[in-house]
Amino acid sequence: REMDGIGNTMQKKAAELERLAEVLVTGEQLRLRLHEGKVIKDRRHHLRTYPNCFVAKEVIDWLIEHKEASDRDTAIKIMQKLLDQSIIHHVCDEHREFRDMKLFYRFRKDDGTFPLDSEAKVFMRGQRIYEKLMNTENNLLQTREEEGETFERTLVASEFIDWMLQEGEMATREEAEHLGRRLLEHGIIQHVSNKHHFVDGPLLYQFRMNFRRRRRLIELLHERSRSIPESHDSPFCLRKQNSDGGNTSFLSVSPTKEIKVVVGVRRSSMSSSCGSSGYYSSSPTLSSSPPVLCNPKSVLKRQVSPEELQTPGGPFLKKTFTIVGDAVGWGFVVRGSKPCHIQAVDPGGPAAAAGMKV
Repeated sequence: REMDGIGNTMQKKAAELERLAEVLVTGEQLRLRLHEGKVIKDRRHHLRTYPNCFVAKEVIDWLIEHKEASDRDTAIKIMQKLLDQSIIHHVCDEHREFRDMKLFYRFRKDDGTFPLDSEAKVFMRGQRIYEKLMNTENNLLQTREEEGETFERTLVASEFIDWMLQEGEMATREEAEHLGRRLLEHGIIQHVSNKHHFVDGPLLYQFRMNFRRRRRLIELLHERSRSIPESHDSPFCLRKQNSDGGNTSFLSVSPTKEIKVVVGVRRSSMSSSCGSSGYYSSSPTLSSSPPVLCNPKSVLKRQVSPEELQTPGGPFLKKTFTIVGDAVGWGFVVRGSKPCHIQAVDPGGPAAAAGMKV
C-alpha cells in the first residue's frame, strides 16, 4: 500500500543530508561573495603565484565587517567548519587549522580539488537541475491542486521526467525516476503533502530546498538537525497556496554577461555524462580528502597541437557554447596555451548549464 508519510528513518536521514547540503550551499555562496568583493584573487609569495586564493586575516576582517561574525573567534570557527568539510584548504595543505594570520587559503571549487562522495553528487545534480529550471522558460512549475488542496510551484512527476529526458539529464525514464527518488530521499524535493515517494505519474512534487536563499554563515555552527519544517519562513517550506498573497520569490543574481566559447570536443566524449566532469577528484568522503598539489596538474592526457584540432576528419569536433555569465564569471577555468584547454567546469555554474564538460 502507499506509505503514510516518508517514515521516521527516511526523515532522519533526509535531515542529516540537508545539513550536509546547507554546508555546501553556504560555502558556495561565501565563495561567490568573496570573488565579487575581490577578496579572492591571484597572490604572490616568494616569487610564486597562487591563483584564486584569499588571506585568512583578510577574510576574518571581511566576515566581521559584513556582520557574518561578531568577533574574530567566531569568524575562525566558521572558516574552520568549511575547512573541516573540505570546502576550503591551505594552498599547500600545510595547515589543518584555520589561523588568523597572513596565510593563503583557497576554495577547493576554485582549483578543482573538491572531493565528491555519492551524497554530495546528488546535491550538485539537484542544484544544477534547480538552476536550469529557474533560468529557462518552461511551464513545469505551476500552481496546481491535489486532493482538494492548492499548492504553488509544483512539478508533475511525469512532466518532470519528460523534461529531464529532453534536457539530456537522464537517458531513460527508469533512470530519471530513480534520480527523482534520490532527490526526494536527500530532501531536495518532496511530495506536496508528504504522502508519497517519487513515482513516474500524475502526483505533484515541490522543491523543498531553496538553493538561492542567502544563508547566514553563523548557521554553520548550529549543529542540531532539522526536522521537516512547516513554517513558510523556512528555507525548506512547502509552497502551499495561501490567501495573503505573500512574496515567495527567490533571490537571485541576474545574468549580466554573455560570451561565446568555441572548443574542440573529442568525438568519443560527446555522450559522456556531466557527472563525470574532471572538475572534482574522486575522494570517497568530504572530510578525508588526500593532500593535493598547490596547483592541480592538467586534465589533459596528452598535449594536442592546433593543427591536430583543425584537421578535417580528425578525432575532434568544433562546438560553440553561448554562456550567460553571472556576477562572478562564467564557471570554467582555462589553462595552457597554443592551444589552451578547459581545466575545470563548475557543475553549478553558467558554463555547465550551457553544456560545457571537461
